[in-house]
Amino acid sequence: MLIKEFRVVLPLTVEEYQIGQLWSVAEASKNETGGGEGVEVVVNQPFENFPLLGGQFSKGQYTKKIYHLDTKVPALVRLVTPKGALAVHEEAWNAYPYCKTVITNPDYMKDGFKLTIETVHAPDRGTQENVHQLPPEQLKQREVIWIDIANDPSPEFKQDEDPKVFKSCKTGRGPLVGDWKTNIEPVMCAYKLVTIEFKWFGFQNKVESFVQKFERKLFTNFHRQVFCWMDKWHGLTMQDIRELEEQTRQLLDEQRKSGQKQGVKTLE
Repeated sequence: MLIKEFRVVLPLTVEEYQIGQLWSVAEASKNETGGGEGVEVVVNQPFENFPLLGGQFSKGQYTKKIYHLDTKVPALVRLVTPKGALAVHEEAWNAYPYCKTVITNPDYMKDGFKLTIETVHAPDRGTQENVHQLPPEQLKQREVIWIDIANDPSPEFKQDEDPKVFKSCKTGRGPLVGDWKTNIEPVMCAYKLVTIEFKWFGFQNKVESFVQKFERKLFTNFHRQVFCWMDKWHGLTMQDIRELEEQTRQLLDEQRKSGQKQGVKTLE
C-alpha cells in the first residue's frame, strides 16, 4: 500500500473553489470522452447519514461514475486484462469542504484494486500536518508532496492554461510568478490523501507507483485549469452548477458513442 498526501495551494477562497472545482470537473469530463471511452455519469444526487472523517461530515452530494479507459492504462496492465475489462467505477461523497472518492474495478479486479482519494479544503497555505487525522502507523507511511501549479513541469502543459501568464479579468488575480504561494491572497490548500492498494502478485509495486504518478499529473493539470478557467466559472451559483452537470451528463452519453478518443495520455 502506498500513501501520499498531495498539497495544492491555490489563489482562491474555499467557497470559490467549490464552484470552480465542480465546473472544471464537468468541463474536463467532456475533454476526456469520445470514441467509446470516457466518463459515464450513473448517479448524481444528495446523500445524508453517511459519516465521513470520523463523523465530522455526514451529508452532501453523491456521484457514481464509470470511466471507460482501455487505452489510458499502462501497457503492462492491458497485457494481463481482457478487452473491455478496464471499466473503472468511481463513487464520490462530496461533503464539502471534505470529499471522499473511491475508485475500483469490480468487474475484473474485484477486491484486488482500490484507490481512495480524501480531500480536505482549508483556508491556509498547507501548514496543517495531519489534517486527515491519520493514526500514527499510517502517518509514518505517508509521504507529503507539494504541487506548484505555476512552476511544476508537466507533459500535458498547454500555453493557454499557464498560471504564469494568465490574469483574470473578473478578479484581477494572476499571473502567478516567483514565490507566489507565500504572498498570494486569498489563499487555500487542497490536501489530497491518496491511498492505493493493488493486490496482484508481481505487479503491485509497479502499478501502485504508476497510479500515484498519474494522480500527481492529474492534480497538477486539473488545478491549473481551475485557475486559468476562472473567468468562465467565477460568479456562478450552485444551482447553475447542478444544471450544468445534468447537461454534461447527457452530452457525455452522446460523445462516448461517437467521435475520437481524446484526453490525458497514460504514463508507461
